[in-house]
Amino acid sequence: MNLNAAGVDIGATEIVACVSGSDEIQLVKGFGNYTIDLKSIAQWFHAHKIKTVAMESTGVYWIPLFEELESQGFECLLISSRSLRKVAGQKTDVEDAQWIQTLHSYGLLKGSFRPQGDLVALRTLLRHRSQLLEHRAPHILHIQKALLQMNIQLTQAVTDVMGVTGQKIIRAIVAGERNPEQLAIMREPGCKHSVEEIEKALTGTWRAEHQYVLKQSLEIYDFYSEQITACNAEIEKHYALTRPNWEQGELAAWKAKKNNSHSKNAPQNQEEIRKHLKRISGVDISVVYGFGVSLAQTVIMEVGTDMRAFRDDKHFCSWLGLAPKHDITGGKVLSNRTIKTKNRAGQAFRMAAQSVKQADNPFGMLYRRLRTRLGPSQATVATAHAIARVVYKMLKNKVEFDPLSVNEYQAKYEEQQIKYMKKRAARFGYQLIPT
Repeated sequence: MNLNAAGVDIGATEIVACVSGSDEIQLVKGFGNYTIDLKSIAQWFHAHKIKTVAMESTGVYWIPLFEELESQGFECLLISSRSLRKVAGQKTDVEDAQWIQTLHSYGLLKGSFRPQGDLVALRTLLRHRSQLLEHRAPHILHIQKALLQMNIQLTQAVTDVMGVTGQKIIRAIVAGERNPEQLAIMREPGCKHSVEEIEKALTGTWRAEHQYVLKQSLEIYDFYSEQITACNAEIEKHYALTRPNWEQGELAAWKAKKNNSHSKNAPQNQEEIRKHLKRISGVDISVVYGFGVSLAQTVIMEVGTDMRAFRDDKHFCSWLGLAPKHDITGGKVLSNRTIKTKNRAGQAFRMAAQSVKQADNPFGMLYRRLRTRLGPSQATVATAHAIARVVYKMLKNKVEFDPLSVNEYQAKYEEQQIKYMKKRAARFGYQLIPT
């Protein structure tokens, strides 16, 4: 299938490449992992007229070689380790490279999905930002633990410890304030609890060791917050450089899904990011039920805007991990569960499904209808599947979201059920007559 195919086994210190030579002989050569070695691999491939290269996704070691070969015009396939299982026996880097080259030349390998190159930089920054948020979260727990050990029940006084009121009180404590009356006065006007209740909650033991832990945890929290702010600025800069000549088009009216919703981790300039996403993808998927700017940003950077990599919406949902994987042998279905996956785009669609559980829209009605029959877990996956199909068609056909009203959805559902009951009655020799 692929006459000019090469296989590469990538390690931490050595890269083994394999090409086909004359008389059906495989030529194998070892290289280092320095930049000069990556260029040597490309020159060796050019000398043997290689057009396509397959390599195993080993940690992050494959990224420099993949980008170098791709920049020099090679068609690169990133292969999952599950696709390269071979018969039992001694395993060596040379045999792995030969096995990869053999399978790739026979057309038996399928490359992993990777979005367009100009979106990879943004995806890297967004993933880094999410990791910063994950690293900052444990230090909030350390702050809460230190307060509880001093018997300061701040969690009972305010809803959000790291909200405006909570941070004012914590920073005053770190600065040396111990008077509960002075601390309670710092409450915001919108705080639910009264000054007297907060004063009772802020009467503590003030142990020195716990104060030290509280101070250091707050400093680390502030450090991560500064890095997140800097990362946001870098992301904004990359948005401006990504496809700058593409027209934006008009944006539909948009507002937060809940009037009282707020998230400290969401992008601050959501309207600007929404404009960039519209310009990059050609459609505004942030208006889809259950979505928002944050989830739309995640999906577009993980999936890209070119849907030709997926044959149809079914293949797209299967890649997301939102479709059952049927294991069939002898005509018998052994398993039809959805596979476990760490697909970030699939997780975003699940989060969208979770946010419409109580909503008065077709996706919310679908979730509640399926939950009674399938349970909450499977209903969430099925609803995420439905949302993913809508987003796929928007990105593929470049059409904006056209929502159904609840009444329209209900009418279509009833029409479908009546059609099904008529067919079922006719199968048993009966006729369905309306009363």
